Amino acid sequence: MTYAKGHTTKATSNDVIKLLKADHEKVKSLFDEFEKLRSKNGNTDKKSEIVKEICHELTLHAMAEESIVYPAARDSIEDEDLMDEADVEHAVAKELIAELQDMDADESHYDAKVIVLREYIEHHVKEEEGKMFPKLAKSEIDGEEMAAEVTQFKEEHKNDDSTSSAKKRIHAAKKSSVKQTKKDSNGQDADDEDEHARKSKSGHKAENKEISK
Repeated sequence: MTYAKGHTTKATSNDVIKLLKADHEKVKSLFDEFEKLRSKNGNTDKKSEIVKEICHELTLHAMAEESIVYPAARDSIEDEDLMDEADVEHAVAKELIAELQDMDADESHYDAKVIVLREYIEHHVKEEEGKMFPKLAKSEIDGEEMAAEVTQFKEEHKNDDSTSSAKKRIHAAKKSSVKQTKKDSNGQDADDEDEHARKSKSGHKAENKEISK
């Protein structure tokens, strides 16, 4: 779908940017809430609820950007490096999100993962708001139309279990790693047994040869 400007004003051309910045502010507030609980050794159930909301908001936001905003931005601002970096940053953030959704709030490294996710998101937001959004605002996109589509997309996908595939990939990777470790261990054991058998057989041959003499 194209988002060429029609007779929209400068104000409406920034509608989608305002919408995305509002998402950024909402997630920042949630991270702040988490930090307050963490500093006071707050209730783990409450921390878990906040992190679930953070993960949900980030995932929905990323899905909307990747489906609607980024393709249009890639075509209009002509900065492949900037867009490629944004894609990679999304991918890494989604892996962290999937890991957090597979953990309990009282597990080791849970808080650390949330902190790292926050730092990563803050860097990503700085790149978007400082580099991508200004270029997008000057482009020929129709920000009002795009904002409407982003809003509709988020409404339609707000109940999606959007990180299930990422979680499955992580589970599969862990399972594969365990299997490979066992396989390597078993393989080494088998090699040791074969070597022992060869040495034993060789020893018996030597003994028989000595007796025959």
